[in-house]
Amino acid sequence: MLYAILCYHDEDVVGSWSREQDAAVMEKLAVVQDRLVRQGRLGPVARLLPTTAATTLRKENPPVVLDGPYAETKEQLLGFYLIDCKNLDDALGVARELGEANPGGAYEIRPVGAFLPGNDEVTAKAKASAKA
Repeated sequence: MLYAILCYHDEDVVGSWSREQDAAVMEKLAVVQDRLVRQGRLGPVARLLPTTAATTLRKENPPVVLDGPYAETKEQLLGFYLIDCKNLDDALGVARELGEANPGGAYEIRPVGAFLPGNDEVTAKAKASAKA
């Protein structure tokens, strides 16, 4: 089953890290990511640009386009991982490892039911999961 791990953190805190601090966190996260790659379990990973670069489309009638993120919250969605796990407990284990490498904020774990087709192994597993 594929799971999305959505990465939430205080954008002001993360944005205030020095290059050295940011590189140190990325290096710790790479240890977990490299293991998942070797196991064939890691799909796309993305670090999102700041919310100041966001645009929101409100699905009203008529649709409304707004500058910035939809939610005004203490923590913002800063990125995500797509991982192949046996079950929720397995996905929580990965999230815990990522949390040890990058403390603070929160990870939201969601099963992935469907996404756009591709040629990689993780996408093929998503298709199989969606059909099950």
